[in-house]
Amino acid sequence: MNRLYDIFTFSEEFPLIFTQVNFWIFFAVAYTLFGLFYKKIKQRNAYLFLISLFFYYKTSGFFIGILIFSTIVDFFIGRSIYRSENQKKRYALVTLSVVTNLFVLCYFKYAYFFTDSVNMLFQTNYEVVNVLAEWGNRFNDQNYFTVDKIILPVGISFYTFQTISYSVDIFRRKLKPLDSIVDFGFYVSFFPQLVAGPIVRAENFVPQISAPTVLTKSDFDRGTFMILKGLIKKMIFADFIAMHFLDRVFDSPEMFSGFTNVMAMFGYTLQIYGDFSGYTDIAIGLALLMGFKLPVNFNSPYKALNTGDFWRRWHISLSTWLRDYLYIPLGGNRKGSVASYIILSIIILGVLYAYQNLIVVFVTLGICLAIFIAAQYNKKVENYINTNINLMLTMLIGGLWHGASWKFVIWGGLNGLGIVVYKFWRKISPYEKYNHWVARWWKILVTLIFITFTRIYFRGESMEHIAKWYNQVAHHMDMHYAWDIIVNYKAVFIVMAIGYITHWLPTVTKEQIENLYAKSPIYLKAVISVAVGIICYQAFSTDFQPFIYFQF
Repeated sequence: MNRLYDIFTFSEEFPLIFTQVNFWIFFAVAYTLFGLFYKKIKQRNAYLFLISLFFYYKTSGFFIGILIFSTIVDFFIGRSIYRSENQKKRYALVTLSVVTNLFVLCYFKYAYFFTDSVNMLFQTNYEVVNVLAEWGNRFNDQNYFTVDKIILPVGISFYTFQTISYSVDIFRRKLKPLDSIVDFGFYVSFFPQLVAGPIVRAENFVPQISAPTVLTKSDFDRGTFMILKGLIKKMIFADFIAMHFLDRVFDSPEMFSGFTNVMAMFGYTLQIYGDFSGYTDIAIGLALLMGFKLPVNFNSPYKALNTGDFWRRWHISLSTWLRDYLYIPLGGNRKGSVASYIILSIIILGVLYAYQNLIVVFVTLGICLAIFIAAQYNKKVENYINTNINLMLTMLIGGLWHGASWKFVIWGGLNGLGIVVYKFWRKISPYEKYNHWVARWWKILVTLIFITFTRIYFRGESMEHIAKWYNQVAHHMDMHYAWDIIVNYKAVFIVMAIGYITHWLPTVTKEQIENLYAKSPIYLKAVISVAVGIICYQAFSTDFQPFIYFQF
């Protein structure tokens, strides 16, 4: 009876995630029952919607109410946009959808960020109060909800962007709205990608909702292969090196040498790829087993030749979403806008306040003033600024999407600067045209180092924590202990080396490996699956290791 209670109730300590045995029991049961419904489209969609709601409840508890609220609001707004021929009314409705979704997102994700920023700027002492929890407690005598803390619902950034894309695509007449709220709920909540992506575009996924299920052998082979690959990435290349090396270093960077801190950053670069890419591989594989195709979210990002190339390969569903729903509406590479300059000014002032360093302030303001003066006298400079300001703004907001802190904005800004600087460099570099393997590997190495070292703003818990890391790297490298560190953590460094080497394998080689798996007999696939499971869970710790992007 206790086991049955655990299955149907939410546990904050052990939410339902892909690396837990409980999830695979859940999926085995859900997939078996799926066989009863998959031939009938309406029943299939309703079944998957209910299963997805149950999965989200097991992941996030009562926050399922926020998901249902977003589903209801955007379903009816989408229908109203489509039916209206009045352009002003249509614009008002799509604005209502965007504002409502962003308000919910900002309330749960950015309440502390905005409150702390206001308090620092105006020397006030405002405190965050969970007004929704206060309201909810009025309807019960047990005070279920905590009023002095706002908890971030898992996956809210992902499904919020999906519901926004639905309304906007209808407004742009790219899409007809779904007739059934159940079908729309299925689109919003499809459980494989619900809590950490990839972000699914309405125009790409909605047509699949109305299509009959087609389960092919190739989909089964690719689906199971992606699941096994994702488990290896997550549980070995991410969790193993994190538990046995990275977490120790990042918890107290001042206790380790600069060399150790640098190695930890390269380890973290592998960890976050294995963690996030591993999740999306599993999500894509699970969807394929049910006859649905999710977008590719990663394309060997550490093979990138420059920062721009990296962001075309990393978290592709977010990068393209920001491009189509933020960068282009702001003016893209054609022009600047008043909104662009206002938002950018606010973000720059916020970043300067986060640093609280006079040198950084004066240098930044001096650069801005010089650019402004040059733009007044040189049309080419003005056009160049207008071309890149929206790019910078997109990267800054993309950084803020990843976390409610100015350090994430700084991280996004550094990546934006990397793209802008490269765009200038490639015009004057005499080496850009060379495609020799040495030149390519040099570009890959430089890009990897840049991406890795900017990620300290992503991984560091605070600006003070980041400063400690920089201090160790700048003043306490202690290279004479480097070999001892490598020997003491040899298992971790071996796993890291294997992770990077397999990542850098040629695409043709990776496709050959997948084809060998696809052509293997079913019993060999079963043996491979069992072997992967044993290896992963041998490396697995009893400590709960959530996916990193759950917090976004």
